[in-house]
Amino acid sequence: MHELLKLSIRDVLALYRGRKLSPSEYWEVVEARVAAFEPDVRALYLYDPESARVQAKASTERWMKGATLGVLDGIPVTIKELIATKGDPVPMGTAAVELKPAEVDAPITTRLKEDGAVIFAKTTCPDYGMLSSGLSSFHPLSRNPWDLTQNPGGSSAGAAAAAAASFGSLHIGTDIGGSVRLPAGWTGIFGFKPSHGRIPVDPYFVGRCAGPMTRTVEDSAIAMATLSRTDLRDGTCMEPNALDWLDFDIDVKGMKIGLMLDAGVGLPLDDEVRGAVVAAAKRFEEAGAEIIPVAPVMTRAMLDGLDNFWRARFWGDIENLPGERMALILPYIFEWAKGGAHVSGVDAVRGFNQTIEMRKACGKLFSTVDAVISPTNPIVSYPADWASPTNDPARPFEHIGFTVPWNMSEQPATSINCGFSRSGMPIGLQIVGPRFNDLRVLKLSRAFEQWIGGVANWPEPCGRA
Repeated sequence: MHELLKLSIRDVLALYRGRKLSPSEYWEVVEARVAAFEPDVRALYLYDPESARVQAKASTERWMKGATLGVLDGIPVTIKELIATKGDPVPMGTAAVELKPAEVDAPITTRLKEDGAVIFAKTTCPDYGMLSSGLSSFHPLSRNPWDLTQNPGGSSAGAAAAAAASFGSLHIGTDIGGSVRLPAGWTGIFGFKPSHGRIPVDPYFVGRCAGPMTRTVEDSAIAMATLSRTDLRDGTCMEPNALDWLDFDIDVKGMKIGLMLDAGVGLPLDDEVRGAVVAAAKRFEEAGAEIIPVAPVMTRAMLDGLDNFWRARFWGDIENLPGERMALILPYIFEWAKGGAHVSGVDAVRGFNQTIEMRKACGKLFSTVDAVISPTNPIVSYPADWASPTNDPARPFEHIGFTVPWNMSEQPATSINCGFSRSGMPIGLQIVGPRFNDLRVLKLSRAFEQWIGGVANWPEPCGRA
């Protein structure tokens, strides 16, 4: 790997500032990396190196004049394809959608452009963002850079793969049940789902958040200053903040940290995942935290109710599609979704009400602890061509028990690498904080990253690190 690709955003900006590197020169390095690895990982959609060169040249000129636009000026960035960029289609990962150019930029795109980021591609996702997989009826199969036979997870599949493949320092994903954290865990990167409304999104729906996906905690924190600016197109967005996103100072001594090793539902926890998370808990304990085993917040009724609600909602979105277009939906997704046709309005409301039960359970837990740590994913990995970790449309959400409650309770949560399996695959640790206390989860994540030293070696184009 080129040495420049190992640098953080802070390091790259320092080189720009000292005129030891230009955005155009840095982009050339990223472009070469994409050329070498993208044919294997297939993380990108609408990759446009020519546009990136133009953007990087404009940024280079701004740096030379001392007239930069913002903290991300000249930093290459990808955006998940569900996030609109004006003039580009938003296929939503499915061949069923008629491709029409977006009329306006989404809030995230607007913020990145305001700050001068070099947006060089969108990233892949599965059909309608409704899978934790790199499988799509529209995009080529996205693969895990650590092992090309394995899945990167999803639905921010391409963003995770691009980050782990070192296609620059910053990638933006979205998350409704774990779609930033799940693939982050399976690819060894850092994924941050902030408190609901912290990063404005459009369109909004229950539980939907967006967040940075990076190789380090600091890179995500730097991006938050840009991404968290208010946009009233999202009626749930928070008021403007003056948070110091780079304030990582924290003393964990005396903190009560809940250790959750049982999701309450879904796939059983792999022994290797359990061992890595327990070892991570010991790190916090050694630093002075009180580790408190905690019971799961999820129940089967909650997960099944959410499944019914999502099926009904999704079926309502697609039931009027022309037959020829409906036939293009990934069969796994269609098989799952058509169950929504038989969910009554009353049962759909009952399913939605389970999101409130999740919120209540999470609130009750956080009346006793300052933070919660858990596995991000219950299993180490699964095949690249599977639609989900079960590959069974009748059991589509058995892997989200650790992640989905924090979407519904609107609490900030991260996934950070806490080790590797015997097969060489990354294992993710989830860190959850109180609602609105995004800085706490970033600080705890940064502390853990420094204790273990982070990921030292990232994958190379041979398919394994």
